Amino acid sequence: MARPLAGAGVSANGVTLAGFALGLSAVPLLASDAYGWALLAILANRLADGLDGAIARRSGPTDLGGYLDIVCDFLFYGAVVFGFVLAAPENRLPGAFLLLSFIGTGSSFLAFAAFAARRGLETSARGPKSLFYLGGLTEGSETIALFVVCCLFPGAFGVFAWIFTAACWLTTLSRAVTAWHRLRC
Repeated sequence: MARPLAGAGVSANGVTLAGFALGLSAVPLLASDAYGWALLAILANRLADGLDGAIARRSGPTDLGGYLDIVCDFLFYGAVVFGFVLAAPENRLPGAFLLLSFIGTGSSFLAFAAFAARRGLETSARGPKSLFYLGGLTEGSETIALFVVCCLFPGAFGVFAWIFTAACWLTTLSRAVTAWHRLRC
């Protein structure tokens, strides 16, 4: 899919932003209990997220592209949780705590990437990336799996959110331990 789009002059950044807009459309859909349509918006966002990287590899990745990709991803993740919070009052507390845990996973990921870049650390363990990719228990694929399950079983959002929140805190802790060992010298 990337080849004809890149050949037609479609930019990776354009696909990132279009995918972000598609992803944000899930918020009012979730809030209005249109879970099937919201799921389609979430999956369209993820398709665009994969496609933008494929286009970038063909045309040459840029720092701006890497920046847009990560910022749009994190905002999208939070927006989907916000949509579930708007859908039902009982989702407020688990949703709020899930958003708090996303701050932990996101900040531990990005802070390590910043210091890794300053120290010249690199990794290709997860393929070529625009920044140091420090893995964890809860990454993008797991987050999307959570959203899919929550769209399929919206009445159980709270249970799934609490479980995923615990996994996010384990990810944040493991990243903090990794940072402690790799950056303290």
